Amino acid sequence: MTEPEKDELAGTEAPFVSHLVELRDRLIRALIAIIVGFGLLCIWPGTGGLYDLLAAPMTANLPAGTKLIATNVFSPFLVPLKMTLMAGFLLVLPYVLYQVWAFVAPGLYSHEKRMVLPLVVSSTILFFVGVGFCYGIVIPGLTRFIVAMTPASVNAAPDIEQYFGTVLTLFLVFGIAFEVPIAVVVLARIGIVSIEQLKAWRGYFVVGSFIVAAIVTPPDVISQLALAIPMIILYEAGIIAARIFIRNTQSPEAAAEENKPAA
Repeated sequence: MTEPEKDELAGTEAPFVSHLVELRDRLIRALIAIIVGFGLLCIWPGTGGLYDLLAAPMTANLPAGTKLIATNVFSPFLVPLKMTLMAGFLLVLPYVLYQVWAFVAPGLYSHEKRMVLPLVVSSTILFFVGVGFCYGIVIPGLTRFIVAMTPASVNAAPDIEQYFGTVLTLFLVFGIAFEVPIAVVVLARIGIVSIEQLKAWRGYFVVGSFIVAAIVTPPDVISQLALAIPMIILYEAGIIAARIFIRNTQSPEAAAEENKPAA
């Protein structure tokens, strides 16, 4: 008789309460990391310095001597504080995601770990790339467009709270949009769509990208093109990545079935 195949998860079962305790501990560690990141940024560059950094792409392209304004009494204090808290979270985001990974990893098979870990790492990197792209290219271009379209009788001086809300929205939009390759890879990997279907849907995705860009970005052609064009490029990159990813993250059973000679 052949010895039964060993289950990789054998002996790893833990009581439900133990899982809850571990989840609590990891949530506490993540929360402490966010607080530490927030505290460090409050020390340097400080809440004001960090907001100045956020506003730099806007103020650098406004008319000389123009600054952002605060129309609310508490805005000069609260808005930079909110900005610092968000930046503190982004600063420790890799550690927070590591806590998530460490919690779920023991329950995964080895081939599943080869699938999940690259997705977590690559999605984090792509999100930061999207935020950086928005900060370095989209916001300066948007500011120049606004200044160029402003009548000579109007002084373009945005409110700091509205600017923070607009930038935060754009950061989320571009960060999520840059996750297109991850979505393509996941859909192809779990079998919802095939590589051939993804290729056939190129035209629909191009049209859909411009529609989405027109809806979620400000009403200017610069930010719309800056969102739609990268999404189209990333869709093509996702198709290539999906083909490679599927080949390298198959379960042993699926790989054996695929390599089995035809009868």
